[in-house]
Amino acid sequence: MGILSDTQIRERVTIRPFEENRKRPGRISFGVSSYGYDIRVGTRFKIFTPTPRTGGIAVVDPKHFTDDLMVEVDTAVLGVDHVVIPPNSFALCETVETVEIPRDVLAICVGKSTYARCGLIVNVTPLEPEWRGKVTLEISNTTPLPARVYANEGIAQLIFLKAEQVCEKSYADKAGKYQDQGGLTLPKVD
Repeated sequence: MGILSDTQIRERVTIRPFEENRKRPGRISFGVSSYGYDIRVGTRFKIFTPTPRTGGIAVVDPKHFTDDLMVEVDTAVLGVDHVVIPPNSFALCETVETVEIPRDVLAICVGKSTYARCGLIVNVTPLEPEWRGKVTLEISNTTPLPARVYANEGIAQLIFLKAEQVCEKSYADKAGKYQDQGGLTLPKVD
């Protein structure tokens, strides 16, 4: 198993819009890098907020998920360049880029050090072979302070691992529940 280089990423992985990684003063980097692709966070966020409940404490349940514990923020609608994630809170957001993973590739997503050094952790489950869509990102603010995340700037890096053998069944073959998601997608259980 090998890691795709910048040239291989350009040739084998469909990323729209595709950007070269170049200096953009005052912005968190994004675009193709030596052995990965730095994706950008979009403008739509859903942020968990404490919501008083009558009759008890609200519980986040992945089998019966409801987004009434979240506030939706779209920085483009508000005319701002960032969102603030409350202390010890969590947000879902979408990437600017749409990605198509080849059948013999698995993508792993890791957070950028600029945010990690501020206590913001980005998590994404692996993007399986032949997965397509905008990536829904999970961002945790592990600090006791509010934290800014800048829309349309780099947030995480995709690393593409090429398999030695093509898989028997891809995400597309399984008709995965998150296939072709067009943006921020909440949890689902089939």
